[in-house]
Amino acid sequence: MNPNDTALRKRTQILKANRVMFIWVAAASALVSFALVTSVFLGQKLIFNEKVLLEKNRTVSTLNQNNKIVSDLETQVRVLDTNTDLASIKANSSDQTIQVILDALPSEANSLALGASLQNKLLAGIGGLTIDSLQVDPVQGIESLSGTSAVQDATATGGSANNIITFSFSVSGKQDQLKQVLTNLERSIRTINIVRLQIDNQGTSQVMTVQGQAYYEPVKNVTLYDKVVKP
Repeated sequence: MNPNDTALRKRTQILKANRVMFIWVAAASALVSFALVTSVFLGQKLIFNEKVLLEKNRTVSTLNQNNKIVSDLETQVRVLDTNTDLASIKANSSDQTIQVILDALPSEANSLALGASLQNKLLAGIGGLTIDSLQVDPVQGIESLSGTSAVQDATATGGSANNIITFSFSVSGKQDQLKQVLTNLERSIRTINIVRLQIDNQGTSQVMTVQGQAYYEPVKNVTLYDKVVKP
């Protein structure tokens, strides 16, 4: 046999073996890469599922806790509904007793309603008392002035600091009449805080100037919503 033919055959076999080896190595690399990608994907999927289960467990826990206290809340409301002190100061006889608490802390910053209450109830009906001045300040950022009316600002998204409505008034009369004003303020179902009080003598009468604060609490909305859990 020609030595050149033998050498050529060996070279051909070596090249063929190299090609087969390359194919096997490429196939093995592809399988390893696929396995790695699959492992990473499954790991990410597992972590994501754990996050979803964690959020679901939190939701279930919150709902269970809320359900547990429903009966206690119902009992407390029934007890308040039988409270004679609250029942004695209902605005309307047909109202439920619990309505007194809602009236005491309104859900809106309605300064006009507070002004009307001061003028027509708390400062009214006191013989010999004269209302010299009365001012209720609209809540900044919540109410705005339109003509002579304070209206709710439709663009407002929150309350003022501590949800306070400030007011001031000046009345004149005798000592007993001024004392009755303070008694009316104390007995009001609205929470009223007197921050400044000044009494001046003017001849036979006295002038009392009061600066105070009333409060409101915006409505709390309880809503269910969908939460997007990101991978």
